[in-house]
Amino acid sequence: MNINITLFGQMVTFVIFVAFCMKFVWPPIVQAMADRQKQIEDGLAQADRAGRDLELAQEKAAEYLRNAKAEAAGIIDASNKRASQIVEEAKNQAREEGNRIVTAAQAEIDREFNRAKEELRGKLAQLSIAGAEKILQSSVDQKAHSDMLSKLAAQL
Repeated sequence: MNINITLFGQMVTFVIFVAFCMKFVWPPIVQAMADRQKQIEDGLAQADRAGRDLELAQEKAAEYLRNAKAEAAGIIDASNKRASQIVEEAKNQAREEGNRIVTAAQAEIDREFNRAKEELRGKLAQLSIAGAEKILQSSVDQKAHSDMLSKLAAQL
């Protein structure tokens, strides 16, 4: 009998303990598990959204990169064209400057040639007069014979 009363007392105590746990302990544990489950679901949803946002951001970044590369290629092409244009302009200016220098040098040569020619004519006329004086043994008046000297200079 003693075992039955003890067993009956233990059962009553166990039922009271289970009722107490069901009333006061179990609801906070279930609530904590539900909260934790909701947090996990929210975290997974946020991770999915973050993954989609990351994909969109990567696509936008790739688009911006393609646009930047295309723009850079356009700028490089334009700068190469401008550089070749500048080189051509410099070549043309150099040719023009060279032609101008050659023309100026040719004009200077012509002036020097004409000056030397006139100088030689003058010296030749003096030598001719000196030679004629020696041949004639007399003085030849340059003013009197200017026509003869100009004809002689024209022939030379």
